[in-house]
Amino acid sequence: MDWHLPFTPAVNRLIAVFGLLAFALTWVADLALLSSAPDAFSPATNWLSVLVTGPLTMLAVAEPRLTRFSAAATRFAPPLLPRVWCVVAMSLALTGVCLTMPSKESSLGALECAGLLALVIRTIAQTESARQAAASAAALSFAVLALPVRMGLWSVIVPGGYVLTVALALTITLGCAIRALEARRRRNIADVRQAERLALARDLHDLIAHHMTGIIVQAHAATAIHATAPEKIEPILRNIAQSGTETLESMRRLVRVLREDNHVPQRPGDLLSELSELTAAHSAPAAEGAPVAAARLEATAAARTAHLTPEVEISAFRVAQEALTNVRRHAPGAQASVRLDADGSWLWVTVTNTACASVSAKGTPSGSYGGFGGQGGFGLIGLRERVEALDGTLRTGPLRDGGWEVRAGFPLQSPPPATGAPWEA
Repeated sequence: MDWHLPFTPAVNRLIAVFGLLAFALTWVADLALLSSAPDAFSPATNWLSVLVTGPLTMLAVAEPRLTRFSAAATRFAPPLLPRVWCVVAMSLALTGVCLTMPSKESSLGALECAGLLALVIRTIAQTESARQAAASAAALSFAVLALPVRMGLWSVIVPGGYVLTVALALTITLGCAIRALEARRRRNIADVRQAERLALARDLHDLIAHHMTGIIVQAHAATAIHATAPEKIEPILRNIAQSGTETLESMRRLVRVLREDNHVPQRPGDLLSELSELTAAHSAPAAEGAPVAAARLEATAAARTAHLTPEVEISAFRVAQEALTNVRRHAPGAQASVRLDADGSWLWVTVTNTACASVSAKGTPSGSYGGFGGQGGFGLIGLRERVEALDGTLRTGPLRDGGWEVRAGFPLQSPPPATGAPWEA
């Protein structure tokens, strides 16, 4: 389970920087106290928590995140729970040594304490099993509450235990809150995917009904003219075979998604005509005084002549519709472009937009929808579910000029065989 805090990437980076700074200052304070002791390295319990257990605990808290070598870093990094139990065993062992060798010079270990509290948050928030999370958090809490015992003084154990109990209550609450937030995010993702699969199932159901209606009409026409015009039977049979093949392919796709019975039938129109209407509607002013936006449609010759199945046409239109909706919502006044292209085996739908009119001093568009489908939004999840249900691909990301790009690819079928002259009823 990864961290999915409901903040922008900049805020998440800021939180990480301040967290690292807090741990660094805590270690500096530990080192300062150690250097101020009359005999810093005698006994060993005086420096073990500062130079050994504290840094090792922080290494257990840290998660290796390397951009180019993230796979290799994850391969050599042990899982979270083994690290937690190793840290607990190490901390309790040092506490036991301090009990057997009581000394007023023993160090509590502020860095180790901070690392244990951070592990409590991570364990509760990131452990899949609730039972394992509770057991690990209980062991960590016991290790934290045992830290004041190292000093061997009741004047330290009582107030230290109180302060650490309050700190534990706060960290456990924060960990539970993050875990609940993640559970709600997963439920929302599941709901969005289910809704998109239902919508795709409705579209496929209507397309199958359309194909079957055409097959029935052509079969009746062949029955009516077989005596008077037998030469026209063969083109009709070819059309029926082609329609049956397309219907079977749609049926195979339909079994992979869910179905909803109560719906309004829909029939796909021409993709280019619908995209032209969509871009024209996007260019219309949303309200008086609102920033003027514009959208243009580009279609290559290969895309115009490509053989598209009805479900691909509908999904391509949905991608452009969702992307333009997010441009109007998150980047008002930005110039958008919808481009259709085909390379023989794939149809590519690319929607890009420039940076919106209001640009901050740093050059970042204040209305950029860089969070499109990210934290708090699920448009990208629904689009990805629809595209991947058709064996396609979807990629989104920012552009160098501050804009945004949504690019979807759909596999193309081979063109239908020649059917001869069209039949006449």
